[in-house]
Amino acid sequence: MRLGVMFDRDLPPESLTPFCRHLDAAEVDDVWVVEDLGWTGSISSAATALAVTERLRVGIGITPAPLRNPALLAMELGNLARMHPRRLAAGIGHGVQDWMRQVGALAPSPLALLEETVVAVRALLRGETVTLQGRAVRIDGVSLVHPPATAPPVLAGVVRPRSLELSGRVAQGTILPEGVGPTRIGEAREAIGGDGHELVVFTHLYVGGDPAVGARLAAGSAEFLRVDPDEVVMAVGSPEVAADQVRSLWEAGADTVVLRPFGPDPLPQVDLVLAELR
Repeated sequence: MRLGVMFDRDLPPESLTPFCRHLDAAEVDDVWVVEDLGWTGSISSAATALAVTERLRVGIGITPAPLRNPALLAMELGNLARMHPRRLAAGIGHGVQDWMRQVGALAPSPLALLEETVVAVRALLRGETVTLQGRAVRIDGVSLVHPPATAPPVLAGVVRPRSLELSGRVAQGTILPEGVGPTRIGEAREAIGGDGHELVVFTHLYVGGDPAVGARLAAGSAEFLRVDPDEVVMAVGSPEVAADQVRSLWEAGADTVVLRPFGPDPLPQVDLVLAELR
């Protein structure tokens, strides 16, 4: 079982360095960076996080396939993986469709694009010469001049049943979004199938007593997941309650739980939960 912490998109980018250094000295396994339209780029964030830490795995959660040519993405990931062996996990997803529309990158078939992107990126990272004439991805005889000695795992950030099945077929892991609880973890495991597939679950973290914060976080996740707010699962409340929620996600089948702490001062909340999990 692994524990990670997300560097929230609302935090100032320049605070990533002290954030990562703090976690590198703490009892966590991962730090995760994000790529949301208008916020920050995941590759530059991952490169920074890797450069200022010594042991943490750095996860990308997630880069949208419509915004990334798979050859260029493999070049970037391969470069990071060579310089920081065994410390990178690369998440790729459909992207938020409204955001993709805003930048003229809406895919006619998001499923085909994601599958072909994951397949191409993984093959390039393995050092193969790739030719793919797919529905969405077209590559003709491309290979990496400097492939990594050990290819980083490629995970799919998905949530719907068809996408989960796709992830089980072509990716090495799956990333589930904030709000997913034990029941949906079990359903996801069933849809993914197979063994040796890492399941990463993001979860909101708020250590505090303001009910308005919990309600706000639940409402956002409920809208994305298309469920009622009372179905949203979060690590919210006292440190003891938050830690118990993390344990419940592990017990339900999550291999890695990634805390997304709320607010401008996230690390004290993380430290309180870590103290309970020790």
